[in-house]
Amino acid sequence: MNPQQWLDEFEARLADLKKKSEDLQENFTASNATVTSKDGSVTVTVGPNGGLQNLQLGRRAMEMSAAQLTAAILQTASLAQRQAAEKVLGVFQPLGEGTEAMSMVSDAIPADETEVDEDADINHVEVEAEEPVAPPPPVHRPAPGAQPVRPPGRPRPAADDADDDNQPW
Repeated sequence: MNPQQWLDEFEARLADLKKKSEDLQENFTASNATVTSKDGSVTVTVGPNGGLQNLQLGRRAMEMSAAQLTAAILQTASLAQRQAAEKVLGVFQPLGEGTEAMSMVSDAIPADETEVDEDADINHVEVEAEEPVAPPPPVHRPAPGAQPVRPPGRPRPAADDADDDNQPW
């Protein structure tokens, strides 16, 4: 291979890598996911890094207890994070199977902890909420104007000048 052919091939590969890099960045940025619970109470959008971008509460959310709403938000967010991670994995697919980059991305996808109906529309996933948790016990405060009771302080040890060098306290 003469030097000009080698240079032309190198420039073609460089242009191809540049195009793949631009595509990768564009597709990565667009790898967000939006999931809505089946009852419509919660819609969560997460970015390609799994970070929360948007949270919308539907009318049904107002009828739920705090514990049920919390569970619905967390479960819906978890599904959205998994979808976003799978999209990111798809973005890295052109880099090649079996590469260290692919392993790193696929290992970052969280395990599927929520059962999803295979035939269900991915944007309408059934989310089961947990039963409400009992509220914490009330905090008792002293009556207004009452003086707080302080425990007695520790007595100071008697001064013993003979042991000052060995026991500084």
